[in-house]
Amino acid sequence: MPKARILVIEDDEHIRELLKYNLGQEGYQVSSARSGEEGLKLIKSKVPDLIILDLMLPGMDGLEICRILKRDDRTRYIPIIMLTAKGEESDIIAGLELGAEDYITKPFSPRVLIARLRMVLRRRDQSREADEAGPLTIHELSINQARHEVMVKGKPLNLTLTEFRLLHFLAKNRGRVFTRYQMVDAVRGEDYSVTERSVDVQIVGLRRKLGTAGKHIETVRGVGYRFQE
Repeated sequence: MPKARILVIEDDEHIRELLKYNLGQEGYQVSSARSGEEGLKLIKSKVPDLIILDLMLPGMDGLEICRILKRDDRTRYIPIIMLTAKGEESDIIAGLELGAEDYITKPFSPRVLIARLRMVLRRRDQSREADEAGPLTIHELSINQARHEVMVKGKPLNLTLTEFRLLHFLAKNRGRVFTRYQMVDAVRGEDYSVTERSVDVQIVGLRRKLGTAGKHIETVRGVGYRFQE
């Protein structure tokens, strides 16, 4: 089975060549672009399986590229790993809210980036398999969306609609960090309202009901929450 096609959009030649070499050594098919505009042209000609995107690009920056890709039905499902300078917390949050899958801060270890890349691709494949398989089973949890039923070690839990939707959303996208805004957007419904501030309250209640399984919902300080791989 051929390895995934990776597009690197990075203006720093040293980093670009470093990534091309290391990803190539792992068997990935790698193409690269020096600017956002060049990257968009490459994507139009051949859609990659994953994009490594520097946020600080000349001309059109990485956030704008991410925004364009996530608005297009042809490219919205391509996983994006952002490359950010250390301390750019606001940019990280903005990128995640636009739909990026993960982020790596510079300077970074190529081995760590490749490990994160594998995780993102694995999550994508697992999500597809879960959609086809029906009930989602992870750790000691079983989540049946059709029945709105959650079991922990075979015992049913009594969750509110909001708690169920939050848990299902996080578990289905396990390993990925989500901001509170993204979580609000994912679980909002006409029959109830939820705010960014109330997400924390909902998570506290959800963890309490899950008991020891609540440890799988991790707080990512300064960003939001994720469900453990």
